[in-house]
Amino acid sequence: MNLRRDVFQAIADPTRRAILLLLASQSLTAGAIAANFDTARPTVSKHLQILTECELLTQEQSGREIYYHLNPGKIKEIADFIEPFRNMWDDRFNKLESIMKQYKPKQ
Repeated sequence: MNLRRDVFQAIADPTRRAILLLLASQSLTAGAIAANFDTARPTVSKHLQILTECELLTQEQSGREIYYHLNPGKIKEIADFIEPFRNMWDDRFNKLESIMKQYKPKQ
């Protein structure tokens, strides 16, 4: 049985979020990504595997090197899912701010 990884569980890990931020501006090899962390390269490779399984990253072979790229389509799917929640909380905070502006403490 092939279990699909949960994308939100994947991005819950701070190292994986840091990898996504690194790859937001450029494609990198596993070695170049690992050089940014104080962990063993196999640990970083496991993080890359998880992010690839979740389709947050894609791989491109160039000669002997494999370059990892951010998958903007999958990132957009996540952002689209989160957007209604963001709107709801913005609305609630705006209502709270409005109520607080109306409240004037007695002196």
